[in-house]
Amino acid sequence: MSTTPTDFSTCDLCDAHKAAFAAGDGAFRVLPPVFASYGGRAKFSGPVLTVQCFEDNSPVKAALESPGQGRVLVVDGGGSLRRALIGGNIAAAAAKNGWAGVLIDGAARDKAELAAADVGVRALALLPMPTERKAPGQTGVPVRIQGVWVRSGDWLYADEDGIVVMSARAASA
Repeated sequence: MSTTPTDFSTCDLCDAHKAAFAAGDGAFRVLPPVFASYGGRAKFSGPVLTVQCFEDNSPVKAALESPGQGRVLVVDGGGSLRRALIGGNIAAAAAKNGWAGVLIDGAARDKAELAAADVGVRALALLPMPTERKAPGQTGVPVRIQGVWVRSGDWLYADEDGIVVMSARAASA
């Protein structure tokens, strides 16, 4: 039996997979505690789609305007705090299109609008500056988020205690 999108605890997942984490084989990864929660969902999970871009959110917007099917978009924004890669309009589109969440290794904007969107949003910080259209980025490539590799098809689990990434969907505890 598998977990539902909100029937999990990252602490329980860590307890159950601490041997895999210690083995360091990449089957179970924990992201550093540097991401703040800004979206309307504090707890979310789903299969990952990755995007790599830098200060241009064109691929983020394109992905979140497509059917999400309960997925989580993981964005390698290079940790930039100069341009926000997601804002209220894009978060509203993500919620409308069935995305479970978005993790941005970079900045977000429109705090009140993000909170009103029924989608999880994690980012490093808030910043009001929008992006520039200069470099289209890539979708579906392996990305390194705060030193942790994440690939399309992985499963991401985020709650109040943290964020974990697994190579397969978690079984119920």
